[in-house]
Amino acid sequence: MQVHIITIGKELLIGDVVNTNASWIGQFFTEQGLECTRSVTVDDDAEAIVREVEFSLNSADITIMTGGLGPTHDDVTKHALCDYFGVELAEHEPSRAHIRHMFEKRGIPFSSSNLEQSMVPSNCEVLFNKKGTAPGMYFAVNGRVLAALPGVPLEMKHLIRDGLMPKLTTDFGLIPCYYCRYIQIAGIGESTLSDLNIGNITDYLNGRVSLAFLPGLQGITLRLSSYADTPEKARQAAMPLEEHIRSKAAEFIFSDLPEDTLQAAVGRLLAGKNRSLALAESCSGGLISSKITDVSGSSAYYMGGLCAYSNRAKIDLLGVDADVLNEHGAVSKPVALQMARGAARRFNADIGLSTTGVAGPGGGTPGKPVGTIWIGFWSADTHFAVKATLFKDRLVNKERSAIIALDILRRRLSGIDSFPYDLKPEFA
Repeated sequence: MQVHIITIGKELLIGDVVNTNASWIGQFFTEQGLECTRSVTVDDDAEAIVREVEFSLNSADITIMTGGLGPTHDDVTKHALCDYFGVELAEHEPSRAHIRHMFEKRGIPFSSSNLEQSMVPSNCEVLFNKKGTAPGMYFAVNGRVLAALPGVPLEMKHLIRDGLMPKLTTDFGLIPCYYCRYIQIAGIGESTLSDLNIGNITDYLNGRVSLAFLPGLQGITLRLSSYADTPEKARQAAMPLEEHIRSKAAEFIFSDLPEDTLQAAVGRLLAGKNRSLALAESCSGGLISSKITDVSGSSAYYMGGLCAYSNRAKIDLLGVDADVLNEHGAVSKPVALQMARGAARRFNADIGLSTTGVAGPGGGTPGKPVGTIWIGFWSADTHFAVKATLFKDRLVNKERSAIIALDILRRRLSGIDSFPYDLKPEFA
């Protein structure tokens, strides 16, 4: 079955808002064994919306629309659909009561524009939106389906998972015959992973088994997918390639969960080994601490951290030797080592992790150019620092230094001797 995606809003076209809805919808329905063959974004214009709806209803089995269902003047989707189907708006009383309750609970005045959101085309079946104020709408048209959903990602995902998909499964008898595995990778570049580690995989690929490389700041996600007559046959078809990848890239794999993060994987290791962590951050500006505490339950293993940006803070709060600072500078192996040890001691943690570097775009010197980063590690068993040479972009350097530090920690906790990106440790 083919799926078309229509996202609506000028803010998407001009780049004010990144269109994450289209990518999520495409991924979700692909994982249900459906084929997404078209994705288009249109302006908040009734004629443009009607043109796309008509095309998709004549071309695809399922059309998913998001956006244009809000209470403001530029939200025209419902009126465009009424014109297309030749129907009027009708009030959906359960949605009206839900919207009124939401506003009363928050102590916000209930206005006529909010009341408008409970009005829907009279020929639709309402997908009740308990996460927000705009109901979803389901249209059955000559054996095809059009679903018009709010553009707020949280609400859209809720309505697809809990409202639309169960209905499609019932109405069309959908049985997913699709297998998908997301393998999360850190500490290696995309080309190196493909060419030197995984190698030639031509023999594993065919029309029903595929592998995609999805790079990001955190690392690389490998999406391994396959189709077959049954879900189990689809899984079996992908197994040889999955086993090959795991045998060639084991040290780089930190998760099989598609939305997992490196900091969550590190947190599981810390909790599982009953180890505690303290941080001393300079160039990363508290970003590692932020990532660690993004994970629920991190208080069980994260003792605390210091964003010791100035030399005075490094001396007074972390016990860095002033003479060492004067001799080697803040961006150096000795300072990274002392910062990591100082953090562990100050917070009575099992492990201390530190960053110090030239984030840029200014501040570099011939001996320490922009992108020079030192990461320190201390535990009762080992004490070392690692030097990385990154980029000219300040925010990218902060992000990459945080990710490299977390991956070093992951590897130490996992008993992996190698270091990300073939970096070399220098021991105290």
